[in-house]
Amino acid sequence: MRDLSVIIPLGPGEKGLGRLLGDLLLLPHRTEVIFVCCKQNYPFPEHERINRVLSHLRVRWIISDTGRALQLNSGAKSATGEVLWFLHADSGFDPMLLKTLFSNLRVYPEAFHFCRLAFMADGPPKMRINQWGANLRSRYFGVPFGDQGFSIHKKLFDQLKGYPLNAPYGEDHLFVWRARQQKIELVECPHPLMTSARKYQQKGWGALTLLYQYLWLKQAFPQWWSCYISPFYNR
Repeated sequence: MRDLSVIIPLGPGEKGLGRLLGDLLLLPHRTEVIFVCCKQNYPFPEHERINRVLSHLRVRWIISDTGRALQLNSGAKSATGEVLWFLHADSGFDPMLLKTLFSNLRVYPEAFHFCRLAFMADGPPKMRINQWGANLRSRYFGVPFGDQGFSIHKKLFDQLKGYPLNAPYGEDHLFVWRARQQKIELVECPHPLMTSARKYQQKGWGALTLLYQYLWLKQAFPQWWSCYISPFYNR
């Protein structure tokens, strides 16, 4: 797919790309890949190796203030492609996902695209429950999260004014609500995008699962109210 810019934010704790480095080799020749480093993590520890491995791509490194929303918006502003694909550093994908996602982007150019989620085998066995819940939430309730690889035309990204900068967490969640409030269609790529589950292994599956459920529901309720209930009272 031509005119694609892949944007990957690298937070203060990131030290490498793991599986993603090899998967990026699947991208078409000369695809733009933008790594957005925060000031605390630049130069990135593996930047020279990454440049060598991805020599067939147009790899760019930019610096942003710390914060995922800031870094994502900085990457989007710097991108030269017409289509943006936001990936996390601990993501992974295969050729079938690229084929399916690119096909969806061609058929639905005015949509907000995301992928089905699958967790890597680096977390607890119970991650199957989280995976099922995430895909149920995104498909039937229209609330995908950033680890599901958002992809959107740059003109639509600009129309949505990017990721919100004033949110203490969940900037990806609120970005989806911005799209929904503007009646932009959400389209799922049915082939899964892989994401690491190691933080659940490190912090405990039960505690982290309950925390995330509480946080997203707390954030979602006022968005749902303003999108679907409040308009009836303002007529």
